[in-house]
Amino acid sequence: MGFIERDNFDCYIATQLGKAVVASSLEPEDGAFVHREMQRALKAFVMDGEMHILYTFTPVQELSVSVNWQVFRSEMEALDDSGMRVMLFLGLKPVVVNRMAQGGNLKESTPAEKETARIYRRFYLALQLRDLCNEMPVHAVALKAMAAILDHFSDRLKAGAKADLLALAKVTFIKSRTARVFYDNGFKTVALLANADPRELVPILMQAQPTKLRNKSKDEQKYEEKLLAKAQVITDSANRLWQSEMRQDLEEE
Repeated sequence: MGFIERDNFDCYIATQLGKAVVASSLEPEDGAFVHREMQRALKAFVMDGEMHILYTFTPVQELSVSVNWQVFRSEMEALDDSGMRVMLFLGLKPVVVNRMAQGGNLKESTPAEKETARIYRRFYLALQLRDLCNEMPVHAVALKAMAAILDHFSDRLKAGAKADLLALAKVTFIKSRTARVFYDNGFKTVALLANADPRELVPILMQAQPTKLRNKSKDEQKYEEKLLAKAQVITDSANRLWQSEMRQDLEEE
């Protein structure tokens, strides 16, 4: 498997790959699989979409995944050009998915066939990880197939938001639900929040507040003053984030 080799004294020593697999705590077969996948990715990587990244971050351990091939076919047919290129690059064939969806059997008698079957299963899980990252509730994903959850993309999963909401969710007092309310009200970027008049944000904050909290406020004026103070904190926080982003952009240039 390439984990050890003989030195000039005819003794066994660990290769760089062997050391890496031990350090990763992966099973030997899983480590070898990751290495082969990384070698493939080094040759080419599809950067105009998320599917290749999602596939790379999907767990490699054998999870005894039971693939629903009808679901796989449906998801495959909905892929954009970028997602389809990822699938083809990985060696997965639409004709095979169609055959399996019609009741065929996936061959796993040889090492090569087992490797290919493993890639099909991993891509199937990557499709579910994509759904989670695109705000689909876990129970809805589970209805389609078993959801794959992992630490990678944890910020996105915890925020429960699409990528375009993550930046907003970093602003003080703004979480995933509040970020969605701001986004739907036209504040789609941190820059827009940073340059907003705090008074513009008060009605949006009122919209984002649970009804039971709003009803508890006996003094409407004091309540609005509290929201205005909160809005000021939000714009200040957004301003700091925005300036930090601009500095990073200048440094990269």
